[in-house]
Amino acid sequence: MADPTRPFRWQDGERTIVFGPGTLARFGDLFGPGYALLTTSRALAAAGGLPGGSKLADAAAEIHEVAPGRVDELAAALLPSVHGEALVALGGGRVIDVAKALAAAAPPRRVAAIPTTLSGAEMTPIHRHATGVQASVARVRPALVVNDRALSASQPRAELARSAANALGHVADGMVTPRANPVATLAGLEAARLISTGLNLAVSSTDAEPDRDALALGALLAGYVIGSTGYGLHHVLAQTLARFAGVSHGAANAVMLPHSLEALRRRFPTTITELAEALGGNPAAAAALLARFAGATGLRELGVSQGQLDRCVEEAAARAELHMTPPPADRSELRELYAAAY
Repeated sequence: MADPTRPFRWQDGERTIVFGPGTLARFGDLFGPGYALLTTSRALAAAGGLPGGSKLADAAAEIHEVAPGRVDELAAALLPSVHGEALVALGGGRVIDVAKALAAAAPPRRVAAIPTTLSGAEMTPIHRHATGVQASVARVRPALVVNDRALSASQPRAELARSAANALGHVADGMVTPRANPVATLAGLEAARLISTGLNLAVSSTDAEPDRDALALGALLAGYVIGSTGYGLHHVLAQTLARFAGVSHGAANAVMLPHSLEALRRRFPTTITELAEALGGNPAAAAALLARFAGATGLRELGVSQGQLDRCVEEAAARAELHMTPPPADRSELRELYAAAY
């Protein structure tokens, strides 16, 4: 079992991953000055309270705030004004994905990622391209990942639960795609154990303080899983809600995960049994508890209309990633899953 309080430096091919408390203070030595910093006001304020955090802005040649919105549109809008070969993304999945999209659109560029949520985006080459960039253009994964739980697990409890649902979805999807492999599966099971520990899912505790060290490492490992194996049914369902029904990415993951786990169990009972052992209980029940912690138990309560749901069915049915969860869900099953979450 991994010790989430133990810092480490992991050289994985061309990228370096540095994990543990105080890692932000070492960022300048690892990446150097003169970069374009992409961030948000929340992320910048959170980093400013940590050793070395104030130097992030001081060492930047330019600073760009990433607004809410769609990654493809945000990256396209920022492309003319972001300069240089070094990009630093300080923020959640949206910020990191925008930096990756900018690097893909105007190579060669290096990306460093400093996550402030459990999105796992820092560990993957998965991102949307900037609007207008050809789908065939190679995608980018960060060359440097600096993960300090004081940032990556810094969200308030409800938002942390939404982010953890996304991470657990990475594990569930990744363990059953055609690209699943023993290393990713072992990492996924350990990630699930750490997420369960981090939010006390096995004992259904609603008032205990989250173990943020465990959540930070669990999300990093879950990001490694999805980066290695790709994603399928669960993320198609959640991403489609975020894109076409106005549901936040975290809430979409939280509300759909109990239902998509049941769909995965029907297809891969042995794998989901292994996941249950890691979680310390029924995965769908653990996911339902996460959804309750997250305040995202029904699509109706999140403001989704029947018309939006109908569109999500059609949009999801057209996603090629459904084939990463064989047999791919058809329109009837997609409609049933969305209806169950409504």
